[in-house]
Amino acid sequence: MISRTRLVTAIGALALVAACSGGGNRGTTDGFVSGDGSITTVDAADRKDAPVLEGKGLDGEPLSTADFSGKTLVINVWGPWCAPCRAEAPALEEVASEYADKDVQFLGIVNRAPDPSSAIAFNRRFDVSYPSFQDQGGQLELGFIDSLPSIAIPTTWVIDSRGRVAARVIDKVSASTLANLIDDVRKSTT
Repeated sequence: MISRTRLVTAIGALALVAACSGGGNRGTTDGFVSGDGSITTVDAADRKDAPVLEGKGLDGEPLSTADFSGKTLVINVWGPWCAPCRAEAPALEEVASEYADKDVQFLGIVNRAPDPSSAIAFNRRFDVSYPSFQDQGGQLELGFIDSLPSIAIPTTWVIDSRGRVAARVIDKVSASTLANLIDDVRKSTT
């Protein structure tokens, strides 16, 4: 049985996905709900397990976070239609490249891109090297309901090497902010 809190949270998350498909209203811009720039970090003792995300990558091949067990994960929800996502793409790729040999794996979750070709074109334009899940209905995002749910696109989570949700950024993130979050999470997990 689903608890009432989880049900209310799930309905709220689905409402967010529905709100993103509109033409803009109070709290939205050009059809997407904008983030507030908030950064939430969780003390190591209070972290909850991250969901195991499984699905298809943009290349149509199976993709799972379980394949990166033991690594720090950076998971970014984005869409090729999203202006803040375009603004943060170079910063994400910069940090992904910088941390590639430090047991840190970046993964994207593409939302509202029914044809993966628009997301593939986005990745080519911004030289994004890390894989992304196709998540048309926002189901992968819902996996974070019990820890730090997404309430806007873009949202970025940092998952510690033990598979626990350690931090969340709601809105675009800068390279320096993201690098500092990753460093803090890595230090607090050892």
